[in-house]
Amino acid sequence: MTDPLVTRMRPYGETIFSTMSALARRHDAVNLGQGFPDTDGPGEVLEAARRAIAGGHNQYPPGQGVPSLRSAIADHQRERYGIELDPGSEVLVTAGATEAIASALLALLEAGDEVVTFEPYYDSYAAGISLAGGVQRSVPLSFPGPGFDRERLAAAFSERTKVVLLNTPHNPLGKVFTREELTVVADLAREHDAWVVSDEVYEHMTYDDAVHVPIATLPGMAERTLTIGSAGKAFSVTGWKIGWISGPERLVSAVTTVKQYLTFTTTSPLQHAVAEALRLGPTVFEELTSSLAMRRDLLVDGLTSAGFDVSVPQGTYFVVADAAPLGVTDAVQWSLELPESVGVVGVPVSVFCDTPDETASLVRFAFCKQEDKLREACRRLATMG
Repeated sequence: MTDPLVTRMRPYGETIFSTMSALARRHDAVNLGQGFPDTDGPGEVLEAARRAIAGGHNQYPPGQGVPSLRSAIADHQRERYGIELDPGSEVLVTAGATEAIASALLALLEAGDEVVTFEPYYDSYAAGISLAGGVQRSVPLSFPGPGFDRERLAAAFSERTKVVLLNTPHNPLGKVFTREELTVVADLAREHDAWVVSDEVYEHMTYDDAVHVPIATLPGMAERTLTIGSAGKAFSVTGWKIGWISGPERLVSAVTTVKQYLTFTTTSPLQHAVAEALRLGPTVFEELTSSLAMRRDLLVDGLTSAGFDVSVPQGTYFVVADAAPLGVTDAVQWSLELPESVGVVGVPVSVFCDTPDETASLVRFAFCKQEDKLREACRRLATMG
């Protein structure tokens, strides 16, 4: 019998995260591959979920999201960035950011429409574009010191460009796009009359002097931008799968039309808990950032001591290290062997690229882990020499 999976999805088998996490379990390795914290989020956020369950918030909530959460998201965007949103029509709660991305692409793309994005990219981008029948046009970010070739970016646009899929702070490279860089992207989007879908799930994880700038705050961009956020990332509760997408009413309405036929709605008590979490104020985010910055430095120092060339990330909770000084030319094979040989899991960056040769020796490690696990991973990696 023929393969029942549609042709456009056959290149997307088991995700690299599933593969590497399975290897971590098999070899009892320190898992710095999949990007989830190994400790729960703030106690008051967890308690809010318990209260919501006990309080009877256990049936279908409104498809667009519970009103208190939509209002809290709108307030968050206004207070942090000066973005004005109508919570009744310009905010949609989703089953995590991944559903927000997929729903937006399915809503905005016709078959053959092109999507401009930067690579490396979060792996759901390519799959989501294929699901929607779109065509991906990727522009490489450089490493180390991530930047991009502006002429190469401009060349990626065409009369078929429908969407720009942006990610800042950027996974996996940890780049925080500057206002000047975002202006280049915005100018091209306006010139080609393209929508912008901006994945900003790591917005609260910026370090040193890096400042997160939502592209929707640039002149002329609010009316053509959908912005994606994540409670899982912001409050270290990735298993809750509560995300959101916001923007002008006609765009949010289009995404809602698709989303309602995917999951219809999202877990009710957890939405109520996230609404309370967003009302806690900036201290929660500041404590998270401070803790992660310390862990970032710990891992950067450990990887450098182990012989890697390391780019210090400006944001997210990932470090990308070049294993070329260790003699590595194929990070995919090396990463598959690492859990057994050394007892550590990382993810090869080339799996997030259309041009893998440019990132053949790069590996991504997550530092959103307990300090003792980071130290143990560094100790094990140091034995490779």
